[in-house]
Amino acid sequence: MAIRLIVKKGDEALTKVCRTVDKFDDRLHMLLDDMADTMYNADGVGLAAPQIGILKRIVVIDIGDGLVEMINPKIVESDGLQEELEGCLSVPGVYVMTKRPFKVKATALDRNGNPFEIEAEDFMARAICHELDHLDGHLMLERGRVLSDEEIREMMSDGEDDE
Repeated sequence: MAIRLIVKKGDEALTKVCRTVDKFDDRLHMLLDDMADTMYNADGVGLAAPQIGILKRIVVIDIGDGLVEMINPKIVESDGLQEELEGCLSVPGVYVMTKRPFKVKATALDRNGNPFEIEAEDFMARAICHELDHLDGHLMLERGRVLSDEEIREMMSDGEDDE
């Protein structure tokens, strides 16, 4: 297992549509392990393969409930709406107010090629949408408005008043 370099905005890998995975072997398992290690090392909650320069339809997500590995994922249903702040490991220091579905249902394959379905809402739904966007060459910057440092500070101080 290794920590991979996370590519940043401007890298061509972040603008490409990724290829479907069709080999479920030790190399894939090592890549999944490296992606998880890289995500955790960067204090992220999700990482897509193009963020480490690999154009394959693979994402890893952990919002604090355990690691979810998704290969060839597809969102098959969505419902509701949430507007929240998002960040991205490939666009450090930038936060965007995005609109995403509140609930999603997605299908994917696990590391051994077995199909599964995941239903998610709130933060996990947003994470799935964010990471799957990477697989089609989209960044959060296309999904909403970039907030200024002042707006972010104001949001943070508003949150402190609520507690």
